[in-house]
Amino acid sequence: MTRSATARRTSTPARLLRAPVAAAGAVIIGVYLLAAASAPVLSPHDPLAMASRSLLVPPGGPFPLGTDQFGRDLLSRLLYGARVSLAVSFASVVLALAGGGAAGIASGYYGGPVDGLLMRVMDVIFAFPAVLLAIAIMAVAGTAVWTVIVAIGVVYTPQFARVSRAGVLATRGLEYVEAAAAMGAGARRILLRHILPNISAPLIVQTSLSLSLAILTESALSFLGLGTQPPTPSWGNMLAESRRFMALAPWTAVFPGATIATVVLGFNLLGDGLRDLLDPRLGA
Repeated sequence: MTRSATARRTSTPARLLRAPVAAAGAVIIGVYLLAAASAPVLSPHDPLAMASRSLLVPPGGPFPLGTDQFGRDLLSRLLYGARVSLAVSFASVVLALAGGGAAGIASGYYGGPVDGLLMRVMDVIFAFPAVLLAIAIMAVAGTAVWTVIVAIGVVYTPQFARVSRAGVLATRGLEYVEAAAAMGAGARRILLRHILPNISAPLIVQTSLSLSLAILTESALSFLGLGTQPPTPSWGNMLAESRRFMALAPWTAVFPGATIATVVLGFNLLGDGLRDLLDPRLGA
């Protein structure tokens, strides 16, 4: 038993070292998180400061990534925009994980009318395109930051509900779960001690993949003028502001677009790597 437990403990770091995809994604995400946290230190200029003599300055010199149509430093705005975009995305995915995970666990464990009701609600949410549903929610509730978080969280709740429900259905009939029930363990103990630990791996993978989708959704909403409102920088509204100047100053669109693409790639790589790493069928 001791040797087996030791082998499992030592196999995880070894497998992690052999997962370059997950490592690459983690490095990309780590760099972005560090840059967002260090924005006040790394930013060469005030992200809101306008300079009439520095309009659409190309990259170089005191403006490493150039300036926008108001003379604002793009690097500073990208760094501060990372704080907004990542914070909204993380908060919305946590909301979706909590709501969808709880709904899926209840649906899979209790079954019957509970399962039917919860899954039909998730089907209704799933029937709408993500951005369209988020726009509909914000049209009713407004365009505050918390509204953006709630809208994106609602959009991705069904994904977590389906993943958690599938995991519960696969584990609730196993011998150790039935043995715990036969020994008098309550539903709360069975769910927390026996079922939840065994469905955490697919939920972790889904969280990583949903973060990339949440960033795209937040950027799309900001691009449409429904997310973070100017002059507060976010990657989406920076892209929206650059539309009129793409031919004259392409850097105003290239750098925000590349930033979004890179961080989405990082989350996708991390999710794919974690899926391979946490899949027990892929060997130890």
